Amino acid sequence: MKAEPTQNAAVAGEAAREFLTRVIYSGQTPRALGYRMPAEWAPHRATWLSWPHKEESWPGLFRGIPELWAELTKALITAGEHVCILAGGESVFSQAAALVGHLPQCHLYPIPTDDAWIRDSGPTFLSHPNPQMPPALVDWQFNAWGGKYPPYNQDNAIARHIADITGRCRFEVPIVLEGGAVDVNGRGTAIVARGCLLAPSRNPGLTESDLAAFLREYLAVEHVIWIDGMLEGDDTDGHVDQLARFVNPRTVVIAAEEDPSDANYDVLRGIRNRLSAACDEEGRKLELVVLPMPRPIFIQGQRVPASYVNFYIANRAVILPVFDDPADQIAAEILTKIFPDRAIVSMPARQLVWGLGAFHCITQQEPV
Repeated sequence: MKAEPTQNAAVAGEAAREFLTRVIYSGQTPRALGYRMPAEWAPHRATWLSWPHKEESWPGLFRGIPELWAELTKALITAGEHVCILAGGESVFSQAAALVGHLPQCHLYPIPTDDAWIRDSGPTFLSHPNPQMPPALVDWQFNAWGGKYPPYNQDNAIARHIADITGRCRFEVPIVLEGGAVDVNGRGTAIVARGCLLAPSRNPGLTESDLAAFLREYLAVEHVIWIDGMLEGDDTDGHVDQLARFVNPRTVVIAAEEDPSDANYDVLRGIRNRLSAACDEEGRKLELVVLPMPRPIFIQGQRVPASYVNFYIANRAVILPVFDDPADQIAAEILTKIFPDRAIVSMPARQLVWGLGAFHCITQQEPV
């Protein structure tokens, strides 16, 4: 679903609501069939990546980015993951094959992409308690963060290609949802970016209630915690994977800025206050763990949205972005206490974050 003109918002919203009513009545939503989106710490069958090739995403600093993907691939394999990589186009596939094609548990697919941020452009994988049920995924619409970076037609087709590759049944949904805008505890609670999902450039004519209904039926989310605000330099309209992440069913790691003069101070304090007052699906208060913010990073005069919260939870490790900052070690120590059964793998991200995202943004987990 491409961004609709404002005057067509009511029509677009009504069409989405009618779609949801029809599928609920048919009993064919993932929730009705017993599927749900599991938490990221649940066991993975694989991690999916899109091989980087769009130099405009790292203007002037693309050199070294493919090599970083190679290092990430090696770290994920060491952490017990199969790594599935979309690498369409002869030159893209050749480069990926040369850097990682020889690695065990690495699988390359000649599927074309527009950009490398598969967390947002890829599907949401679902799980089911009954192993006899067919595996499934959700195919959301993707329009490059509200039409900011066209073209995006190849990225919008990623979920369909992955469904074909894996044999998963595909639930296609006529709303825009980026994976970084939602984080779940696997028990029925989600933290969701209000400014992102409700942006007119993504889901015109839809309300909080409408979008919560889609999350309920397609992710089995019964309780939604909406948060507002975004980091300085963020182009996603406030993805939660930069701000607040579940690390167990009741505990949320949050980014916090201690300097009142920093541009992020008020935003992060507001999110902290919101989550301090929030509950899980059973009405229990959330437990909050604070991760510090690195010092401001400017590249070519632009502040980038560096955050330790943009980590990725793999089977036997947590991939932590670090920024050559004194707080790197503090963040690693905090996550070590949270994840005693996983290694904390710190990987350099100063260059990566010039693309305005980090390791969570470039990964997508496929559950067992």
